[in-house]
Amino acid sequence: MKVVELTAETWPLAEALFSTSKTVEWCFCTWFMQTNAEMKTNDNRAVLRERLGSPIGLLAVDGSEAVGWVAVAPRASYSRLTRSKITAPVSDDISGVWSVTCFYVHRSARRQGVTSLLLDAAVEYARKAGAKSIEGYPIDTEGRKLQAGELYHGRLAMFLDAGFELVERRGTRRALVNRVL
Repeated sequence: MKVVELTAETWPLAEALFSTSKTVEWCFCTWFMQTNAEMKTNDNRAVLRERLGSPIGLLAVDGSEAVGWVAVAPRASYSRLTRSKITAPVSDDISGVWSVTCFYVHRSARRQGVTSLLLDAAVEYARKAGAKSIEGYPIDTEGRKLQAGELYHGRLAMFLDAGFELVERRGTRRALVNRVL
């Protein structure tokens, strides 16, 4: 399995992967880039495609098919992050801060470490792009099993295992985590 950047060349892999879930196909991983009104009226596939050429995310590819996705980009490219109590920045200075906002792993590849592979690749991708730190907004499963659709932010334990530090809890099951690069 390899991890590749989402580019014009790898776009067809993302389209095929995202089409395997009605929710992901509708959102096209643009939730954090838009307002609610924009999400309802825009062609979200086109919104993501228009951002090709700038950091957007990475695909896990097994053979000739994408089996996983992680959205990772500079925090400033995600307008919704500043409007939520869960994802609000701890500092007004977000220069050099990147965010991991979303994961999607195809059903056939779940429970095989794909999400952890993608998180590690996202950290390295941000580091190579000059990020000072990278943050995430995972859910604390507290030992409970959750549906895959509830885990798109990633699990808190996975982020901590990947060297992220808990900045603070946000609500009862959410957290802000950060890793200095």
